[in-house]
Amino acid sequence: MKQDLSIGTSWKVLLAYAAPVIGGNLFQLFYTLADSVIVGQTLGPQALAAVGASGIISYFFLCFIQGCTSGFSIFVGQAFGAKKPGEVKRNITASISLAGLITVIFTVFTCVFCGRILRLMNTPEDIFQQAYDYLFVIFLGMMGTMFYNLLSNILRALGDSKTPLYFLIFSSLLNIVLDLVFILAFHRDVAGAAWATVISQLLAAILCYLYARRSFMEMRIGARYWKWEASRYWALFKLGFPMGFQLSIMSIGQIAMQAAVNLLGTTAVTGYTAATKVNQIAVLVNNGFGVAISGYAAQNYGARKLDRIRKGVRICFLMTFVCNLLIIMAIFALQNQIVAMFVSNPTAEVIGYAKDFFLIVVPFYILLGGLQTYRSATQGLGSVSGPFLSSVVQLAARVAGSFLLGAVWGYRGICFASPMAWISAVAVLVPIYLIEMRKARNKLAGKAG
Repeated sequence: MKQDLSIGTSWKVLLAYAAPVIGGNLFQLFYTLADSVIVGQTLGPQALAAVGASGIISYFFLCFIQGCTSGFSIFVGQAFGAKKPGEVKRNITASISLAGLITVIFTVFTCVFCGRILRLMNTPEDIFQQAYDYLFVIFLGMMGTMFYNLLSNILRALGDSKTPLYFLIFSSLLNIVLDLVFILAFHRDVAGAAWATVISQLLAAILCYLYARRSFMEMRIGARYWKWEASRYWALFKLGFPMGFQLSIMSIGQIAMQAAVNLLGTTAVTGYTAATKVNQIAVLVNNGFGVAISGYAAQNYGARKLDRIRKGVRICFLMTFVCNLLIIMAIFALQNQIVAMFVSNPTAEVIGYAKDFFLIVVPFYILLGGLQTYRSATQGLGSVSGPFLSSVVQLAARVAGSFLLGAVWGYRGICFASPMAWISAVAVLVPIYLIEMRKARNKLAGKAG
């Protein structure tokens, strides 16, 4: 079902649009959470550490794919808001072609250099082989992840944020079943959990495509729309690639943090893994609101309704504030149970590492909500350079914090790198958003004149 985000009460439109996106993000994360819980409870803490050490790398590529395909879909949303169906189809075909090319390059590169990536991450030797087995299979199945995210973002750009969630719920439940089958019945160790994830993601992509082609005229694309247009492909790449980088900034920084934690040994990796799995929930909830405000801003920019964008941004930030407050309270109330969910009979040292992470990072989720709201709204206006700059600042702050603060205060210093990165990025991003809104107003005023 299509939804025009340029009409209706702003908070109702945003909430109705964001809720399925957040649900989809959480169920997508549910793949890796299910892997971690089942692996930790059936194969032990070493296997969990292996999934954690490799999982942050696969999470980086997941974030890049989500950001990149979200960027492609912004042009679809702008064309849809401007009521230009031919442009919608041309942007869809160009997006599919670019996504296919990126998938091939990423799959070949990551499979060839999988072992070297883990070595660069200082992966402990006692978990290296398991981490390699898990990560290689995830890289091999990257096509399913890419095309599910592309198709779901195209549907969201057309106003349908519910349908991708339905397919993902089904495939997430399938993932749990396949986890148990591969690990307990086929004795495939951590590689079995990876195969379960890959198969489930691919099925979600296939179902999403079949539905989209049957239900949306925009997906029934004739040969005349599959033409090479260098300017269109370049415009999509210029927006999509930086957005992929921007969304993956958090995971690039987390890779630096993971590398620093890996130097502390398997016990620290286990506690850190349990804590960061929950941290990813907060990240993806806020990212869901970011996707919503990005689509909302894109459609309203196409409809020339900047005042509605400004109002929507304020509402979106308030929504993230409330959600983050609830997440913060839940994590502090359930922190012991959270660790026990991932590790059977955790030691006091493992629990201590997880609790230190919660105490230092979790209270700053409020800033994360502001970061995602203002960055995504600015991207929805079609701006690339400003959000990219804020992402570079965020990455630099996180990497510097991981190693400099880690050298001074050890594990707790590494944890402080996340709040440090969010504070730095928000300080840069809010003024950029205000500048881009003024530019957009002047640009639209010039067109009207």
